[in-house]
Amino acid sequence: MPTIPVQFNYITGIKRAIFTNPRLIGSWDENGRYSQQWTSIPMQQIIGEDGCPCFQATVELDDSQIGWLFRWGVMLNSPAGSNLWGITTGINHNSSDRYLSFTLQSPNNDQPQREAYYLVYSRRLGAQQYHLPGQSQPGLRFAVWAPNARNVEVVFGNRSSGYIADDAFRDDPDFGMDPNLGPFPLLRTEEGIWQTDVTVSPELADFSRFDHIPYMFRIINEGGRVAYRTDLYSRCQIGKGNINPDGKPFSNRYRDTQERPFSGNYQDLDGTKSCSVVVNPDTVTTHFQEPVWPELEFIPEEEFWSNEFSLERPVPQRIEDLVIYELHVGALGYGQNRPGNFEDAIALLPYLVELGVNAVELLPMSEFRDEVNWGYETSHYFALEYSAGGRDQLKHFIRECHRYGIAVILDVVYNHFNPNGERAEWAYDSDIPEHNIYYWYEGNSSDYFYPDGRSFPEGGYLDNWSTGFAPRFYEEMVRKMFISSAVTLMEEFHVDGFRVDQTTSMHSYNQLHADGRPVDNANIFGAKFLREWTRTMKLIQSNAILIAEDHSDWELVTESPDVGGLGFDAAWYANFYHHLIGDARQGTEYAKLIPTAGYGTDEPLAMDKFAGALGWSGHNKVVYHESHDEAGNAYSEEGGHRVESRRTIVAAVNSAPLIGETRRYGEARCRFAVGVSILSAGTPMFLMGEEIGVQKPYRYSDFINNRENLLSDRQTHGQKLFRFYQDLIQLRRKHSGLRSHLIDILYVHNANRVIAFRRWDVTEEFLVVASLNNQPFSSSYTINNSRIGDGQWREIFNSDASLYGGDSIGNFGFNISATNGYINPIVPANGFVVFQRQRT
Repeated sequence: MPTIPVQFNYITGIKRAIFTNPRLIGSWDENGRYSQQWTSIPMQQIIGEDGCPCFQATVELDDSQIGWLFRWGVMLNSPAGSNLWGITTGINHNSSDRYLSFTLQSPNNDQPQREAYYLVYSRRLGAQQYHLPGQSQPGLRFAVWAPNARNVEVVFGNRSSGYIADDAFRDDPDFGMDPNLGPFPLLRTEEGIWQTDVTVSPELADFSRFDHIPYMFRIINEGGRVAYRTDLYSRCQIGKGNINPDGKPFSNRYRDTQERPFSGNYQDLDGTKSCSVVVNPDTVTTHFQEPVWPELEFIPEEEFWSNEFSLERPVPQRIEDLVIYELHVGALGYGQNRPGNFEDAIALLPYLVELGVNAVELLPMSEFRDEVNWGYETSHYFALEYSAGGRDQLKHFIRECHRYGIAVILDVVYNHFNPNGERAEWAYDSDIPEHNIYYWYEGNSSDYFYPDGRSFPEGGYLDNWSTGFAPRFYEEMVRKMFISSAVTLMEEFHVDGFRVDQTTSMHSYNQLHADGRPVDNANIFGAKFLREWTRTMKLIQSNAILIAEDHSDWELVTESPDVGGLGFDAAWYANFYHHLIGDARQGTEYAKLIPTAGYGTDEPLAMDKFAGALGWSGHNKVVYHESHDEAGNAYSEEGGHRVESRRTIVAAVNSAPLIGETRRYGEARCRFAVGVSILSAGTPMFLMGEEIGVQKPYRYSDFINNRENLLSDRQTHGQKLFRFYQDLIQLRRKHSGLRSHLIDILYVHNANRVIAFRRWDVTEEFLVVASLNNQPFSSSYTINNSRIGDGQWREIFNSDASLYGGDSIGNFGFNISATNGYINPIVPANGFVVFQRQRT
């Protein structure tokens, strides 16, 4: 019986050999004919051309089946478990099915038909090491996705400027292409991928020759225009500054730098516009910093990470065990005429250890526009912001965090690209809007017009309540870029988890730019992407911490993709903040406890509204009393005036000067806010500086001018608040009952401004009584609820202790009794007490 061999390859794209027992499963029988009963055969592990483990098997199919459509997939064991389906990518339409398909073709010169699945593209696209048969040293392969391009070649720049200007200036020695190197042609393959061929460009047989050489892709786009494009899979963008030459050698398009021209030095150049750089991802700089670039001393990554952990300080892996410190690296560097960097971040670690947090959540660190930025304008997802120190310094920072027992969570942004995406995602290989391959576009550009009849080609893009047009999530190559970059951060940088920015924008907020009509298909594919993303992360690293910034209150956000969920471990809980602080929110739908109390009156507070949010905190939520979004960038209009959100201590006194008794009241209300957050049933988080009562606004536009000295202020006016944070964090970390998801609201009284709730697990039980009343209940306060267990309760924490700047009003050192659901604790003003039930 004549047969046709089909070779199947499962290409992992990661260096670690984490998968075992791989089995090929496909829709054929033992005779090589199509069957609805899929058969299974083992696969062999080899090392692929990318230097990573790859699984391979060959099946002989009956040649009578030529033209038939077959389906296949791979079953394997991974750190997440046994017998797992290894295909994380859904078929590319509105379906939850995950399999691959191919049509059996006629024989081709006795060569097997080849079918392949790439788990990630981390080592498929970009400037990658290429392991040639019989060669001991790797070569170099450039590959780029440009399906609309007429021609692609890779060109090289120089290390001093790091920039290649447009063709008009190509002969300029400082801003043109290197005349002594390349260019090399890229050949088109399937799926619109172009790649170099060492038989055509034999110089590429030696990777080391190109190490740390700047390069770009010179693309002749769909319309015949020459376009210089960076490598979106670049591991490094050479620019470290904020100048955008806009295709010219001496210019700057960014107005916020006052049209300062480009000096010709790569350190002044915006990394989003600069050349990409060839780097070896398998080595790390020996030293944190060297006085030259490129650095001179590198060690293998295995050696670098060999002493990463400390047995005395284990890194937490369960989300309920975390106390998260939201850290903006750029907002460090107090007193320096530059944004903060990884050197500043490493210097902060002993302070964080003393504080007691065990996780840091970094604002986005992938390459973004400008050097002074929150980071939410990502252009290159594999490259790390060079102005902060770049890829190797981030690795040094993460290793130091792990030695201190601190997990590292990285904020990532997939709902939009850098809005100024020229030379990055924007119009990568075509000027036709509907062929703008990284952006979702509805219909044809000829469909859209302004009311006066003028053409409106931008009308087909999608808005999603972010600061840029929506990505093209129906395109597998776009989804794979995001997924692969996250896997790279886990595998090469040892990031412990991610916070995904504004997931609601991807699965709920998509609307047509022309008229605001909802685009449901985009929402469907946004959710599809998120499921593929979480599936891939968990398949590779089962304990990866995955957090969504999601404002939909959709319970499926934290459900498994297997039941239609998005697969996150937890979601940010903005309503908790808005009821607790919410100082820039209009209307009465939110409690806004702290700023309302800050007016200094004795009017009732909406404790019942806050109680609803507090009671929901156990539903896989990250709760916070302050975040980067809320600390100074939110605002509302009231009575014709702009009302901006403020740091907690400022909101707590309604912006009154923080001196004397006013500061004491402010700190007391801050302690209340922190207490109900850290003692909630969610995972607590707070923004850098809250622990010392920072006052200056944290705005996107001018944070660099409002930095405060954390290390110094912790020893002066922030000393007592810092000690309070220390002790409260330690209390939560010490008691499993305070880390559980179990919470029971027992008592609420709006007029008295009192709330009481219970926290417990199978081993211990706690009662928290909190008050925003301006007067203490020093004789006792009666709380009645049948769910309060009879017996003795001992006060184990009091926010009003003199150690924290309070008045020492409470139940210090005494047991109080609960009988028939009644308990009568002493409750301080603007504070809380924690009782633990005494076991007999």
